[in-house]
Amino acid sequence: MQTQEQLADQFEEHRAHLRSVAYRMLGSVAEADDAVQDAWLRLARADTDDVVNLRGWLTTVVSRICLDMLRSRKSRREDSLDVYVPDPVVTRLDADPATSAEQADEVTLAMLVVLDALNPRERMAFVLHDMFGVPFDAIGEIVGSTPATATQLASRARRRVRATPPPVADLATQRKVLDAFTSAAQRGDFEALVEVLDPDVTLRADAGPGGASVVIRGALKVASQAASFRASDHEQLRLQVLVNGVVGLLGLKDGRPVSVFSPVYRDGRIVEINIMADPARLASIDLGDLV
Repeated sequence: MQTQEQLADQFEEHRAHLRSVAYRMLGSVAEADDAVQDAWLRLARADTDDVVNLRGWLTTVVSRICLDMLRSRKSRREDSLDVYVPDPVVTRLDADPATSAEQADEVTLAMLVVLDALNPRERMAFVLHDMFGVPFDAIGEIVGSTPATATQLASRARRRVRATPPPVADLATQRKVLDAFTSAAQRGDFEALVEVLDPDVTLRADAGPGGASVVIRGALKVASQAASFRASDHEQLRLQVLVNGVVGLLGLKDGRPVSVFSPVYRDGRIVEINIMADPARLASIDLGDLV
């Protein structure tokens, strides 16, 4: 029988992996941390003498916790019309190519938006199999189905994900496009804004409960909205950062985060914009060396 200290040491070896799984499942930093902590509590109470693969055991436990959380969340949101943008992971825009490549390996905010539209079992099957290589027989046990059904769940999710292809521009190109967008917005240059936006661009802004959350579609409408920013938030400082590995903007006012702006770049244009402006969730962002 292992001591609690030995179990804690082993758990810490897998904490980063478990947090990565939970974040992709939930799209929430706080909820991911809660799920990982719950997994530790369950490990501390469990009889693990017969556990051969602790990483696999913990992955199953945290996945089941996340599935329960997703189901609870879905029931809460069924009657809500609020726009929701998942929690961003904001890091410094580092010029070092190796560091940038590592940061770019993060799951993008746009991908999390797509995952958030899946039902809980589809999301679970896709994340576990396609992102972490968990076999379908194990996934079937987690979601309460056969391996064949788990395969179908992942396949349906995969079709949804493929309908929203990932950004293909390198970081330098992303910065160039973002510079063009912000420069045009600051000048109030409507035509220049339209030029840098894809005709079918979607802007999704999540201001939190009771906030002015919106979804705007089409280059003309998004450009009109972007041009209006100049008059309303001229005191706001915007820093270029990496948002889940993609070049975006962190808005600061009086030293506090007020928005995270995360575009999707394709073919030299912006095809999607996700803005997280929920004050409660922004307050949890660690500015660290960002400013």
